[in-house]
Amino acid sequence: MKNIIETHDVNFWYGDFHALKGISMDIEEKSVVAFIGPSGCGKSTFLRLLNRMNDLIPDTRLEGSILINGQDIYGKGVKVDELRKNVGMVFQRPNPFPKSIFENVAYGLRVNGVTDNGFIRQRVEESLRGAALWDEVKDKLKESAYALSGGQQQRLCIARAMAVSPSVLLMDEPASALDPISTTKVEELIHELKNDYTIVIVTHNMQQAARVSDKTAFFYMGQMVEYGDTKTIFTNPQKEQTQNYITGRFG
Repeated sequence: MKNIIETHDVNFWYGDFHALKGISMDIEEKSVVAFIGPSGCGKSTFLRLLNRMNDLIPDTRLEGSILINGQDIYGKGVKVDELRKNVGMVFQRPNPFPKSIFENVAYGLRVNGVTDNGFIRQRVEESLRGAALWDEVKDKLKESAYALSGGQQQRLCIARAMAVSPSVLLMDEPASALDPISTTKVEELIHELKNDYTIVIVTHNMQQAARVSDKTAFFYMGQMVEYGDTKTIFTNPQKEQTQNYITGRFG
């Protein structure tokens, strides 16, 4: 498997606060990688670096390099819009636009200049099917996305990210605001999606990380303490800190 994401000695500051310290990791294509660790340990900050979401925050500084498909995404001449098309993002709380279900999914295509309505309809259907939502919404595509349940809205946001054919999907605690049944649906969806996408998921829920991911990275106080096969991390971690976190001694 080739690596789709490679980071080398990444350090990141918010003002004077050194939020990430020397993080190097490789992520293989079409795999699921989970970031775990206590609140404030840097996992979401690191996730947001992968599609330059932190660019929007003033007074931040990055050192080191982040390559996606071999390209330094912080290099000169990188178009952030193009990057975000390739690296989709799903947030903690569902954030559908105040538009119809159909237009939520079509949005990214339209913004990127696609005008072929037949193609748009096809991508909307494919994306909704891919997000395991089509059968629930196919008869109400013109209705507001706000009419959907929270779990359906989150799958709609996943469909919206998929519509522009990214190669990477970032998910920042995608199930933390959902009920158990919706959470199970999102987890099943992650299993399906890794046939086509590389998925990086931040989760507070260790059982979820164990269920959905191929590899897990444990973050603590801005450092990546340990990174390896999920099974190994949860059954035979190499670092005492990882062991303590997984067994609930802190966090």
